Amino acid sequence: MRSPTFWKSLGYAAEGIVHTVRTQRNARIHLAALSLVVLAGLVFRISRVEWALVLLVSGMVIALEMANSAIEAIVDMVQPDHHPLAKVAKDAAAAAVLTAALTAVTVGLLVFGPRVWALLPR
Repeated sequence: MRSPTFWKSLGYAAEGIVHTVRTQRNARIHLAALSLVVLAGLVFRISRVEWALVLLVSGMVIALEMANSAIEAIVDMVQPDHHPLAKVAKDAAAAAVLTAALTAVTVGLLVFGPRVWALLPR
């Protein structure tokens, strides 16, 4: 039998997801991109390994977007005024999301690029 704290933890995590999606434009963009990627995966019938790679990098982007939001909230709470180190923390967190997103785009090009290219008229 699971303890109530496990279910509370899941509830808190769900609240974090909902808050991030409601308040962060980039999180909504990432989720929209993920929806398109899932649709493309179904249309092109990508392999299980390709699904694993696509979902892994997509999850990485979304997870880092949530971590970025958490870091921004903490920095704003601790240092509401402009401070060079607050900027460093926020910029580094944003850079982590950007790096993950560029990695996801690269994986997407490797998985979907040849399939899309094959559809183009020659």
